Amino acid sequence: MGKKPGRPRTWTRRQLLDGIRWRTRTGAPWRDVPEQYGRWDRVYDLFRRWQRNGTWKRILERLQAEADAKDLITWDVSVDSTIARAHLHAARAR
Repeated sequence: MGKKPGRPRTWTRRQLLDGIRWRTRTGAPWRDVPEQYGRWDRVYDLFRRWQRNGTWKRILERLQAEADAKDLITWDVSVDSTIARAHLHAARAR
């Protein structure tokens, strides 16, 4: 009774999540995700679905809340604009 109809999953969700972690850690293109994590398009599909439905945002908020409750986060923000430069065209250079 607990079986869902349709095609069974080829890749576990854990493998797909590991593929997402690998891709974000390395910065490599999606098509370069190693096959051990699943087909690259399946890895990307899970990433995009979770991005669209707010799952990543909820995960981040939950992790931040837990870390903040344990005083592991310093919420100081510092903005340094000394390296901000306008493009030559913005300065009306010829």
